[in-house]
Amino acid sequence: VQLQASGGGLVQAGESLRLSCAASGFTYDVYTMGWFRQAPGKELEGVACLFSDGDTLWYADSVKPRFTMSRENSKNMAYLQMNVLKPEDTAIYYCVAGCRSDRGRYDYRGQGTQVTVSS
Repeated sequence: VQLQASGGGLVQAGESLRLSCAASGFTYDVYTMGWFRQAPGKELEGVACLFSDGDTLWYADSVKPRFTMSRENSKNMAYLQMNVLKPEDTAIYYCVAGCRSDRGRYDYRGQGTQVTVSS
């Protein structure tokens, strides 16, 4: 299983970023897909999770309505559009497969991409 996240970077508060996740090694279109993040000194936090058909399972309250997750099953890709970024969004963002309704568990997690938001 491979989950390769990309698209992170350094931006100023109020700007946008779009993260991408390229998935391989499993039957992508039957899995929920999601994004988690971990800020310095903090625990891993669920950001968003979509059902296999793209319907929303959940978003973290802290990112509504600024973040939008989407997926392209034909390309085994997932995305996280992040608008109106805040310094508190600074974290390593991880793409996951098999996220659950309890928001704490998943089956697979890839290497993350760093997002840094300056004030």
